[in-house]
Amino acid sequence: MKYLITGGAGFIGTNFIYYMLENHPEYEYVCLDKLTYAGNLANLQKAMEYKNFRFVKGDIADRKFVFDLFEQERFDVVVNFAAESHVDRSIETPDVFLVTNVLGTQVLLDASRKFGVKRFHQISTDEVYGDLPLDRPELKFKETDNLRPSSPYSASKASADLLTLAYYRTYGLPVTISRCSNNYGPYQFPEKLIPLMIINALNDKELPVYGTGQNVRDWIYVTDHCEAVDIILQKGKEGEIYNIGGNCEKKNIDVVRTILEKLGKPESLIKFVKDRPGHDLRYAMDTSKMKEEFGWEPKVSFEKGVEKTIEWYLNNEQWWKEIINGEYLEYYRRMYNDRLKQGYTLPKEAINEHEKIL
Repeated sequence: MKYLITGGAGFIGTNFIYYMLENHPEYEYVCLDKLTYAGNLANLQKAMEYKNFRFVKGDIADRKFVFDLFEQERFDVVVNFAAESHVDRSIETPDVFLVTNVLGTQVLLDASRKFGVKRFHQISTDEVYGDLPLDRPELKFKETDNLRPSSPYSASKASADLLTLAYYRTYGLPVTISRCSNNYGPYQFPEKLIPLMIINALNDKELPVYGTGQNVRDWIYVTDHCEAVDIILQKGKEGEIYNIGGNCEKKNIDVVRTILEKLGKPESLIKFVKDRPGHDLRYAMDTSKMKEEFGWEPKVSFEKGVEKTIEWYLNNEQWWKEIINGEYLEYYRRMYNDRLKQGYTLPKEAINEHEKIL
């Protein structure tokens, strides 16, 4: 079996490659990545030592390049992690997200169809469902829910999901889709919440928290996600969607406090900043389908996962220092410096929450 893993130099793709190399050494793996700001070839340094792995630099939206690669390699399985994935960036430049996440997916689907791929797996996100109210904890996203994306990013991912399902129905392409909640763990780019807070705290810098920090996310350690995708590839039914989650809902402010506690840093580093436009309130995944069909459940608790993640960032300082000294630094200034200077006036209902921190 030969796997094409697109976007494999990014956070989740990198972890998936290492998971597969360890758990399925009998397969061959090709990683295709454009190496944009979030794709880091250094992530795959150890993978390069494996004889059954190779890296190819390229753009999934480049039709000729992709078709030539498929003709040469004759892949059995395609796992599409390649995506522009940060909401703030999608608000700045939505066109980039449409090209990669929609047109790029279409190119991969066309190539998979032409060259007889046995399984095309689309990596999606819980954000395609929109959000849930904070005061209805019993509500969770189900695979059958309507799609209500809130941002250009989530709209582009929802579009890719619909396109993937259309290729299954129209052409009979054997596809599966997984929609996962918020991942964290090694190799995550510093624009995301957990690595951003870890790195800022290590440097005694202010920790910018959107709004009042009451937004709720379901957190999953990245290796649990990788295991779930592997199970879907082995046992999943063609044309089906599978929700993956950590069954671990936490307010953003509580995630930040946990990180500060683990690092022995003061909560006075927290700085509330102006919220992002259209910020989703709450995500929560109903993962009963994964449990009932495959017996899958997440294994790593949030407490243990955060400890492992902090340990990785402490042991890989050079990795993240090279990132934050590059293009990302300019992006960080655009996103947060003005917000940090302006400060943020908390609504009345959040004053008590703010006083607890101060």
